[in-house]
Amino acid sequence: MRNLLKVFMTAIVLICFISTVDAAVTLRYYNKDSKSHTMTVKMSGSTKEVTFESSRTASVTIQGSATSCKIETSNGTVEVKDGDSIEIKDGCITVK
Repeated sequence: MRNLLKVFMTAIVLICFISTVDAAVTLRYYNKDSKSHTMTVKMSGSTKEVTFESSRTASVTIQGSATSCKIETSNGTVEVKDGDSIEIKDGCITVK
């Protein structure tokens, strides 16, 4: 019975570890502006910076321990989640 309990507890710990390893936010973006924008991102208490290159459609992955984050723009904060598509125009982010 004790061995079964140890196996069960080990499995629970591994499942929790694996679920946090894959956490990240990948965004597809279209930057309509002719300049790049570097914005501050907050995820699970951590702060990072992400750069959206000018005049292009691309993807960016923000590494962290969550599947959503908040991006601070000059016009306010936008919450995004993994898999979202966003559009940037005049430094503002719109979730599509």
